[in-house]
Amino acid sequence: MGHRVVGTAVPRKEARAKVTGLAEYVDDICLPGMLHGATVRSTIPHGRIRQIRFGDGVPWDEFTIVTARDIPGKNVVSLIVEDQPYLADGVVHHSQEPILLLAHRDKDLLAKARQLVHVEYEPLPAVFDVEKGSHFKTFLIEKGNVDNVWSEAAFIVEGEYSTGAQEQLYIEPNGMLASVDADGGITVRGSMQCPFYVHKALMSLFALPIEKIRVIQQETGGAFGGKEEYPSMIAGHAALLAWKSGKPVKIIYDREEDMAATTKRHPSRTRHRTAVSRDGRLLGMDIEFVIDGGAYATLSSVVLSRGTIHAAGPYRCDNIRVRSTAVATNTPPHGAFRGFGAPQSLFALERHMNKMARTVGLTPDEFRRRNLLRQGDTTATGQEIKDAIDLPALQERALTLAGYREKIERFERLNRTSTRKKGIGFATFLHGAGFTGSGERNLQSVVELEATPEGRVRILTSMTEMGQGTNTILAQIAAETLGIDYDCIDVPRPDTSRVPNSGPTVASRTAMVIGNLVHKAALALKQDGGTRVKVQYQEPPGIYWDDEKYRGEAYGAYSFATYVAEVTVDTLTGEIGVDDFVAVQEVGRVLHPVLAAGQIEGGVAQGIGYALYEKVIWRDGVMANNQLTNYIIPTSVDVPPIRVFFEEIPYAHGAMGAKGIGELPMDGPAPAILNAVENALGIPFDRLPLLPEDVLAARSAA
Repeated sequence: MGHRVVGTAVPRKEARAKVTGLAEYVDDICLPGMLHGATVRSTIPHGRIRQIRFGDGVPWDEFTIVTARDIPGKNVVSLIVEDQPYLADGVVHHSQEPILLLAHRDKDLLAKARQLVHVEYEPLPAVFDVEKGSHFKTFLIEKGNVDNVWSEAAFIVEGEYSTGAQEQLYIEPNGMLASVDADGGITVRGSMQCPFYVHKALMSLFALPIEKIRVIQQETGGAFGGKEEYPSMIAGHAALLAWKSGKPVKIIYDREEDMAATTKRHPSRTRHRTAVSRDGRLLGMDIEFVIDGGAYATLSSVVLSRGTIHAAGPYRCDNIRVRSTAVATNTPPHGAFRGFGAPQSLFALERHMNKMARTVGLTPDEFRRRNLLRQGDTTATGQEIKDAIDLPALQERALTLAGYREKIERFERLNRTSTRKKGIGFATFLHGAGFTGSGERNLQSVVELEATPEGRVRILTSMTEMGQGTNTILAQIAAETLGIDYDCIDVPRPDTSRVPNSGPTVASRTAMVIGNLVHKAALALKQDGGTRVKVQYQEPPGIYWDDEKYRGEAYGAYSFATYVAEVTVDTLTGEIGVDDFVAVQEVGRVLHPVLAAGQIEGGVAQGIGYALYEKVIWRDGVMANNQLTNYIIPTSVDVPPIRVFFEEIPYAHGAMGAKGIGELPMDGPAPAILNAVENALGIPFDRLPLLPEDVLAARSAA
């Protein structure tokens, strides 16, 4: 294949195994003597456990039963804040909280036994309202002095915006298989994003040294953040049953359990108060951002962090204050989901930008154009935009490709006489690539390259392939740097006993950060002529971040985009259809054009679901519509042509110039679509998702 590999659409590394059925997912594995595991969960949102009874009808002496008393180490999922138990010990804080575990060789008998476990509770008051919950975490960003600007403002614009929970709905549900070695070591394999997160959690759960725990990622059928922290829970459960029974134990959730019990996107509420000058310049932005964390902290603090930093968007403003809070409620914990807080706060901002444009008397595009960041400007955290990005030109390109201005005029004429109203709207936004602030420096990620006697090169990293193209991208980078054939690069399955800790596969960091380490390792291997090279992350020069004041370079780089949505709203039924979608983004160098376009198309489809279809129905703190028959997602009929365009400004510290891409496309669709609906109907909608009944109710109230 020669030297030119990066920038071409090489075949995916795992494609052949997947399409031929050779790829091995966790539920494909069956070990000798293996038992099946199940979880008995709380049926109430908050209460004390009074008694557990085991009903007649199954041979209980054949079952392995694990409660909190059987845990050899700490009964806590080791993550950021150690507050979530593996098994409830006396008190439950959310419906679906694990109370005890069962294992048996017969899956049907196991299902029957689970129904015969009766838990008696003393109910306690439950909180479901974020206005009443206690606080997990707060952040404050201050730039300039917001309190001094109100008197000089020609306009003060206020708005409140909210978003609901969203289920990741990966194709493959959560699953783990655990076994105990003869020497007391534990091996866990399964569907996951972050093998070393699971490794750390199991060390704490069993009070075992590092070498006694082995975690292997099996083929993973999608994740979207939903398999970042939760696999530590299910891995711990499978391992506890294996530990007590002495046999391998496999736990595979069905879709209903996966949807009800695992983490979702955080619901949010954002309030904006903005000072604007007579000529439409942003003078001051006062933003309050709140997310619902659920019953335990999990990753809420870092989701809140990213949402806070993105709340002021890609706009120039000298005076900004963002106050944010993650709140505890008695629902299952919310966690990581593609975009990680930014879709929530950017939705609010991009709806508010349209409200401000209308107030000032400018078009949405002109109002944004006057306020977009230019090279040399600073973000809310004081980070200078050093890249040669021209955001007004990026926005203009997207609007031109969509035929935005012509359609604004044409739709206005059509809508006067039609019950099917047409609209067009857009959002301009940014997304930080890599861990926030000092995150990458603290991780100190490591990558190894190994040259084999057969003339092949192996990339040793903990970065996981979950459908997004990790193995392909990293192999491209290594092949081009070494000047060898792409087919001569191998990317072994992440196994904590065999690969170094490269950090988690999250935060749009794979290509930009880890890809750059692969590039450096390949250069070293080429220059040294050895057989094995290890490289560790080093922070680029000029990066400064103050964790206390939340000031400085929040991200190594930002990616930027403008998305334009065209919609039709049927005023008789309230149905909203997305007819056309234009996505223009600057993500540094595009390493694999087909995979890159696929990331955008998939993110837009997910964003359409977030905007118009996916509503989690909560009843007493538990998801009531936890089935694919009643949790509605877009089908192929609901997804329009998605026209994807890139601008390439290579980033000096990214692999071959690449920046993050995976999360960016989740941020823009929802506000673009609701801006288009407002254009069609003349009615503003500030809550997600926007369902047909919401449209009909608003029209009848208008």
